[in-house]
Amino acid sequence: MKSLRKGIGNSKDVEIFYDKWANSYDQTLYNWNYKAPKQSVNILKKFVKKKPRYLLDLACGTGLFVEEYLKTYPNCICDGSDISKKILSKSEENGKYRSLYKKSFEKKINIINKYNIVSLIGAMTYCENHQSLFNLVSYYLVKKGYFIFTQREDLWKDLNFNNILKSRSDFGLIYKSRPLNYLPKNKDFSSNIKIRIVLLIKK
Repeated sequence: MKSLRKGIGNSKDVEIFYDKWANSYDQTLYNWNYKAPKQSVNILKKFVKKKPRYLLDLACGTGLFVEEYLKTYPNCICDGSDISKKILSKSEENGKYRSLYKKSFEKKINIINKYNIVSLIGAMTYCENHQSLFNLVSYYLVKKGYFIFTQREDLWKDLNFNNILKSRSDFGLIYKSRPLNYLPKNKDFSSNIKIRIVLLIKK
């Protein structure tokens, strides 16, 4: 099994990896000084003026993003999806989500309603088909809905991610952060691997 930095493998490898990590996941990310959920919510607070009614949290993990999100939008109804059954069981224990789906974020979810916000925090690394993902997100969102996600700066350059965003006529760019520390206290990432946080709006 490869590292988080270099890539874990196929979807089954990823599922196994996160199943094994589930019990210590939150504490490990805390120890690594993982701030992306809070930073992402701060961006939403700045740009999203109308209180969102529904949020879909893709690759939700144990719910770290939604935990921060609900501090600002306590009345929003949140759904989540993740590839790991054991991670989802932790999310269920936390009681932050209306519905949870065991599914890769690259697979279509049979949603109950359209969403005002779709989030993908800390998982774009694993995306194999970005155009397909953006198609799904566009399907999930209401018109003028928001997509907030993180992407590693090294992969941004390798994938020419600016061109990927420009190719999407159905989305407009609201905000793109400067490179930010991702997992600064993880020895494989330290301050060498950074992320950008991006906020898009569906046209």
